[in-house]
Amino acid sequence: MKGDVVKANIDRPLLAIVMMLFAYLCFSFIDAGAKWLALAGLPALQLSFMRYIGHFAISLVIMVRDGAQTSRFKSGNSTLLLFRGALLMLSTVFNFAALRYIPLTLTSTILFSAPIIICALSGPLLGERVGIWRWSAIIVGFAGILIAIRPFDENFHWAVLLSLCGASSFAGYSILTRRLAGVVSTDTMQFYSGAVGTIILLPFALYEWQTPATTGDWTIMIALGLLGWLGHQVLTTAHRFAPASTLSPFAYSFILYLTIWSYLVFDHLPDVWTIAGAAVIVAAGLTIWIRERRLSERV
Repeated sequence: MKGDVVKANIDRPLLAIVMMLFAYLCFSFIDAGAKWLALAGLPALQLSFMRYIGHFAISLVIMVRDGAQTSRFKSGNSTLLLFRGALLMLSTVFNFAALRYIPLTLTSTILFSAPIIICALSGPLLGERVGIWRWSAIIVGFAGILIAIRPFDENFHWAVLLSLCGASSFAGYSILTRRLAGVVSTDTMQFYSGAVGTIILLPFALYEWQTPATTGDWTIMIALGLLGWLGHQVLTTAHRFAPASTLSPFAYSFILYLTIWSYLVFDHLPDVWTIAGAAVIVAAGLTIWIRERRLSERV
């Protein structure tokens, strides 16, 4: 079947790194654009719907172009694909809702607790053995989250709980992606991700719909879905040119991008607690990555 052809991997690490950086630039624009529109009064559920309908439309065009058959969607993995799509949708809804209230730098810091949550859950859910080094990094990483959000500080905002829910949902999505990788084609996973978000969010978006005030706001809102699909497609393609062990550290460029957007667009720089928390979370994430890389090299 044409749509299921798997392309051979090619060793081009520099190209893969550039693609990785570009993918996270796309993702950073989505968050910055969503915050801009949320502050303009557009509801989070409407913005989330626009994030997925563009993704779904492009995926549908690709599936039709490639002559996809309906049998591709009737496999034993359909339930997992639907659950995976629902988790990705929830991560977006929680994140977009949080963006109205808390800075981009804080939401991005919390989001990068996802690799730590993934590591903590990989044992019970994937049957992977997590040793003392990675458990230590997990504990340190959660300490970093507490530093960033300061739950007992007078400046604590309840919206960080939304962001934490978003990070947890994204961790679940990533675990299912790892489980389905190599079993389900990338185009099929992209299609399900877009379809689930579009179908579930449609009635809520129609109920809460508010028309953007300017052409610029319309452009940003439409770009949410286009860049969502493009970012995921480029990210997936990058892994054809270099292994995840090479590319994973470059995901932290997302925090840098959002810090720049936060300053240029919203005139906000992270406070010392957010910087400290981010540093601890990144250090914990890199420790987990280094340990997993060494273990994979022994196999």
